[in-house]
Amino acid sequence: MSQKLSRKFSLSLGLAAAAFSTFSLIAPAQAADKLVIAATPVPHAEILEFVKPILAKEGVDLQVKVFTDYVQPAVQTNEKRVDGNFFLHLPYLNEFKKNHKNDVEVVVTKVHVEPFAGYSTKYKKLADLPDGATVAIPNDPSNSGRALLLLSRQGLLKLKDPGNISATQKDIIENPKHLKFKELEAATLPRVLNQVDLALINTNYAIEAKLNPVKDSLFIEDANSPYANLLIARPDNKDSAAVKKLAVALNSPEVKKFIEEKYKGAVVPAF
Repeated sequence: MSQKLSRKFSLSLGLAAAAFSTFSLIAPAQAADKLVIAATPVPHAEILEFVKPILAKEGVDLQVKVFTDYVQPAVQTNEKRVDGNFFLHLPYLNEFKKNHKNDVEVVVTKVHVEPFAGYSTKYKKLADLPDGATVAIPNDPSNSGRALLLLSRQGLLKLKDPGNISATQKDIIENPKHLKFKELEAATLPRVLNQVDLALINTNYAIEAKLNPVKDSLFIEDANSPYANLLIARPDNKDSAAVKKLAVALNSPEVKKFIEEKYKGAVVPAF
């Protein structure tokens, strides 16, 4: 090999070594931990989308799977098709466990309260509600009991036990206005609002229907509601680094500010 060719070969080796060294320094970091969380659209998915960039900095690739019902997010968590869910409160979880024997969901942290409220397109004041009025309430046990408790607090009916969150229509002992109840799937309640005299609607569905629980309702739960919405996981992943990072993010000052500014009292931080 000539001296000139030797110098070129040595230079090529040096450049290759330098390139390899540089590549080693800028090689991408280890792939982020993927975390798939099931949620209903508003406010749950919106809050999760807000924390995505926060988690990305922590090495977590948060993916939000959106559902419009209250069953599939829990079912898919149990079936390990998602890593957890964010949509339910403790009374709903307890009731769901009674009816689904394979339920293994566990609470990770409280995030917010969506004050439950009563709406009417026919009446501006609760006092105007007529005798024999038709009242639509959710048909799942935890939320139907919640609706009856709220109606009880407004003096519209009397229950055997005013503190029983599992109350049913059989527990009504006084109904002075002779209210007639229609139990419907929670997601459909905003759509039937103009067909009934009064509807008690979960705030996530109210917000989706452009109803402001603070301004548009005839009455609303106070901030002491026991129905805080929860981040849920399973025993096998509740202590994972990714789930713990999500819990911290959901209870952060940034999320508290986001909730307060975006929902203006329709959603209340529970931390």
